[in-house]
Amino acid sequence: MTATISIRIRKVGGLAVTLALVCHLWVGLVLGVEAPTAIVKHTVDEVIRLVTDETLKAPDQASHRRQVLEETIGTLFDFEEMAKRSLAAHWKSREEAEHHEFVNLFQTLLSNSYAGKIENYSGETVNYLKERLKDGYAEVQTKVVSPKTEISLDYRLIVKDGTWHVYDVVVNGVSLVKNYRSQFDRIIRRSSYEDLVITLRDKSNEITAP
Repeated sequence: MTATISIRIRKVGGLAVTLALVCHLWVGLVLGVEAPTAIVKHTVDEVIRLVTDETLKAPDQASHRRQVLEETIGTLFDFEEMAKRSLAAHWKSREEAEHHEFVNLFQTLLSNSYAGKIENYSGETVNYLKERLKDGYAEVQTKVVSPKTEISLDYRLIVKDGTWHVYDVVVNGVSLVKNYRSQFDRIIRRSSYEDLVITLRDKSNEITAP
């Protein structure tokens, strides 16, 4: 349960606080997993720690820094689920080896598209606003705040292997998965799946992110 939710509940009295806490704990016990907000926050906090670590800012640490960032993010993001949802109906017609290749290419695409933005972190604050849970799915709504702007950043998660994993990110109302799905489908219909793979392999930075 986030601080924002707790503050709002306290305004309506102790009974509401008790009921909310019981409900929240009950959901966690039934699913047998840690709360999604806690999992997202843990990863975000670790990413911020890494990008602000002075020892990792040295030029000779650039490769190592990128590696540990990707490993940290990889503990939260389910790249296979994201790739599958982004490819949508086209996923079913591909072989297992193609699935494996596509997931690797998709993960590289995300890394190339977002790692630079993450490494340019300059003290923005992440506020955790709301958590919603339903039938093994969750959404953690956050807002990234800087002196110049505010960005709505919502994480959509699914329970797998006993914990929560992100399968989509919604940035200012734009779904990352839907954005890629539209681009991938357009390339496949205009040309072929093979052309999409070539595009991902050779020009991943040219496929824009929201």
